[in-house]
Formats: sequence, structure tokens, C-alpha cells
Amino acid sequence: MDNRRILRHLMTGAWQLRRAFPPESLRRIEAAIHAAESRHDGQIRFAVEASLELPALLRRLSARERALEVFSQLRVWDTEHNNGVLIYLLLADRDVEIVADRGVHRQVGNVRWEAICRRMEEAFRQHRFEPGVLAGIEAVGEELARAYPKTGGPGNELADAPVLL
Repeated sequence: MDNRRILRHLMTGAWQLRRAFPPESLRRIEAAIHAAESRHDGQIRFAVEASLELPALLRRLSARERALEVFSQLRVWDTEHNNGVLIYLLLADRDVEIVADRGVHRQVGNVRWEAICRRMEEAFRQHRFEPGVLAGIEAVGEELARAYPKTGGPGNELADAPVLL
């Protein structure tokens, strides 16, 4: 059991989430998702969670496992062309996970998603939350533009607003 991780999660609350992502920052992130999606037929969701609850920490739930849960809860998989991508940030760990639906994942793969995650995490370690997210959205958008160029497909299937968990 990692007591430092548990303590970090217990001490990271909603106020830190609001400090890292104030309303104007959330509006700019939503606008960036909308702008990115105007260049491709893919779908991007951004979700940020301040911390995990104690039972999840005691089960040693990883950020990746939680991201997969959130991917399902937000129904990112529910797009016509299996082209949804979730960018998930677990603030207490400064850990970013990108979960892509099977259609996108086959075309992009883990290596490029991991590179985007690492760049975002570097920005977060410097407390540059909004710039890190915006750069991540841009990079994910570039990957989606290669995999799903704009064709006028089904339109905006997933909400662009960031999700605060």
C-alpha cells in the first residue's frame, strides 16, 4: 500500500480542482475541443478528477483503470465510427490517460497516445494545467485529423464541455 498516494488523494479536493481549472479555463478547453473537432470526424472528451476515494485507493485502482471506467460512464465508446477519445486527468497523481475507442486505437496506437500523455504531465508538474490540456487537445486533434479527416460525418456526437468528476 502506498501511504503517500493515499495521503495525497485525501488532501486533494474540489477546491484544488477549481483552482487548477477555473470557469474561464473550462470555457477555453471546451472551445479548443470544438475547434479541434471542426478539423476531423473524431470525438474528444476531457475529464478531470481531483482524487480517488479511499475504497478505490485501498483497491489500488490505477489512473488507467479509472480512465477506463470514466470512458464507459461518459459513453465515449458510443460513436457511429468508434472514433471517440477520452483525455483523463487524475489531478492528485498528475497522471494523464488517453483512452481511445477501438477504431481510433487501431490507427494511432499506444506509442503516440503515451507521448501526448507525457507532454501533458510535464506541463502539469509545472502547474501549467490549462496550457497542458490545450496542448493535449491539439495533439489528439492532429491524430484524429489523420485517422478521421473531415467528411461531414455524423456531426458532434459527444458534448465538448469538460467533465469535472
